[in-house]
Amino acid sequence: MSTSLSPADKYLTKRVKSMQESQTMRISALANSMKADGADVVSLSAGEPDFPTPDFVNQAGIAAISAGFTRYTANSGILELKQAIAAKFRRDNGLEFPVNQIMVSNGGKQTLANTFLALCQEGDEVIVPAPYWVSFPEMVRLAGATPVTVETTIENNYKMTPELLLAAITPATKMLVLNSPSNPSGAVYSESEVRALMEVLEGREIFVLSDEMYDMIVYGGVRPFSPARVEAMKDWTIVSNGVSKTYAMTGWRIGYIAGPKWIIDACDKIQSQTTSNPNAIAQKAAVAALTGDQSIVEERRVEFEKRRDFMYRELNSIPGIEATLPEGAFYIFPSIRGVIGKTFGGRVMNDSADVAEYLLKEHFVATVPGDAFGAPENLRLSYAASLTSLQEAVNRIRKAFS
Repeated sequence: MSTSLSPADKYLTKRVKSMQESQTMRISALANSMKADGADVVSLSAGEPDFPTPDFVNQAGIAAISAGFTRYTANSGILELKQAIAAKFRRDNGLEFPVNQIMVSNGGKQTLANTFLALCQEGDEVIVPAPYWVSFPEMVRLAGATPVTVETTIENNYKMTPELLLAAITPATKMLVLNSPSNPSGAVYSESEVRALMEVLEGREIFVLSDEMYDMIVYGGVRPFSPARVEAMKDWTIVSNGVSKTYAMTGWRIGYIAGPKWIIDACDKIQSQTTSNPNAIAQKAAVAALTGDQSIVEERRVEFEKRRDFMYRELNSIPGIEATLPEGAFYIFPSIRGVIGKTFGGRVMNDSADVAEYLLKEHFVATVPGDAFGAPENLRLSYAASLTSLQEAVNRIRKAFS
């Protein structure tokens, strides 16, 4: 008997079939659909600031349009923006990169995808500490390589230790992905922790892709430390960042990387055959963001810290939920170990997906299940929402598990 295959099963590549849909995008879309149908949903699923893009940044974009700056630019970004990025690295991160070692792309996702495609292929392994940002393992698979997940625990604040890193290395290891501050946990690796990890890698010819997108959203005097500052690893490190989170410019789609020139040149080649240059207007806006008055960054960081403190206090007061104190980003990643296996609303909570679905459909709170981040006993909650919204969300979660 012949089996009839669907067109998707018959024609789509193994590359696409091996990838998973972004759970954050899926949950956000479902929450928005419920809102459109009239449901009073409080959404804590989106990974973007609730603040508007600063007005002086908007005005720079408008001025670019008015001046007719709407044509192709250099594939890797305009010189003015690269110079602003080099100054930002120097000012905020203690890093020195010449402009020919900097490249601008259409958002942080493209900078990362370009890097994986340039360096990784079939037979390579990429170490990805969990919990991880949902796209890291999928991008590794897209490049044909194999993601190797290293599980961390709440006891070590969701940070990978040198011992865990060493145990994960094989002859096939090509790269380590390090995301600090972390999406989803908010963990920030200290200088001593980064140096200890780099000591494990030194001399092994393993690259480090350091995603530093949330570097300016940190709390309690904590400062991230880039592995590119470790002299022995500078030629093996690619730093990725962007304007999306710091300046509330998620829709403008400007990300950038810096690293060894030969890697940047390879990423430039890939981008030239996929999207070409990043949006010209957004590049001018990004120049304004990076070179303009930075006080708004601190004002918003302070507001995020107030929200973080509230969520940490309130979530830890709910039976069955345990959260670590995030040191950066705008997410809190509570363990729901004490909830899984129990029955609420007539349904058994078998995993984080069940919990997230229950909270959304029965109590109208949108969260993201932890299994999307490689941590099936957690939920990711974004506190990029007003304090009033956060208070309402916590009240609903408390009621859901009472």
